[in-house]
Amino acid sequence: MSKDTAPPLPAPLAVPVADSHTHLDMQDSTVDEALARASSVGVTTVIQVGCDLKGSRWAAETAAAYDSVHAAVALHPNEAPRIVLGDEEGWSRQGARPSGGDGALDEALGEIDRLAGLPQVRAVGETGLDHFRTGPEGLAAQERSFRAHIEMAKRHGKALVIHDREAHADVLRILEEEGAPDRTVFHCYSGDAEMAELCAARGYFMSFAGNMTFKNAQPLRDALAVAPLELVLVETDAPFLTPAPYRGRPNAPYLIPVTVRAMAAVRNTGEDELAAALMANTVRAFGLDGATV
Repeated sequence: MSKDTAPPLPAPLAVPVADSHTHLDMQDSTVDEALARASSVGVTTVIQVGCDLKGSRWAAETAAAYDSVHAAVALHPNEAPRIVLGDEEGWSRQGARPSGGDGALDEALGEIDRLAGLPQVRAVGETGLDHFRTGPEGLAAQERSFRAHIEMAKRHGKALVIHDREAHADVLRILEEEGAPDRTVFHCYSGDAEMAELCAARGYFMSFAGNMTFKNAQPLRDALAVAPLELVLVETDAPFLTPAPYRGRPNAPYLIPVTVRAMAAVRNTGEDELAAALMANTVRAFGLDGATV
């Protein structure tokens, strides 16, 4: 089977659930097609996440147009260094282009702040730290952007969606220093069981993606096993992190049931019970009371 071939539709969930983190704008389908496929298997709500100015504007516009879509807006942790360092093509450990300056980052953050005030925007994120793709020259911009997003989320009363890649200690430290918003979500949770206990003590939501099904992901399954049920979410991060047995093929919200069933097995609970909890948690995490779910 070609890696470009979309996986088949899974058996529908009996209890509706939400995809708490997806990128519809990066998927090979229209929004209508993606939502129809998702709904057909019991995925009735999605959080569309922006990673830069263009994507965040698109997320807000799409959430305004579809009742089942809710937006999150932000500059991705790897986007902030690109803006400051003036690298339009993407910046990494390999080097950087001439500086765009802190003023360019301030301007971009100002636009995210404007979008964060819109009613269809339910969260500020994905923001945080990424020590895997950003080298030392970009870390100051990344941290400044993260702190600014935390402040925005609190001021607007929105959830905060965290991207944390190989930066656990620093992310937790900055959240403590700034004071985390009341609703904080670790997207694509990547820590171990010990970190899950730290997050639980602070009331942080932990969202698990398809990578928890990978053979080498036992630490994620251990974390899922100890995370309090009321703080657990599920996501695709589509088109990335397609769950086994479809790893490497395109991901989309309709594949959420595959991950939900794997999560239910790890937690030794029924999939209906888990799905009901996941939906209730998503409603709480993103302030969706009264919204279409």
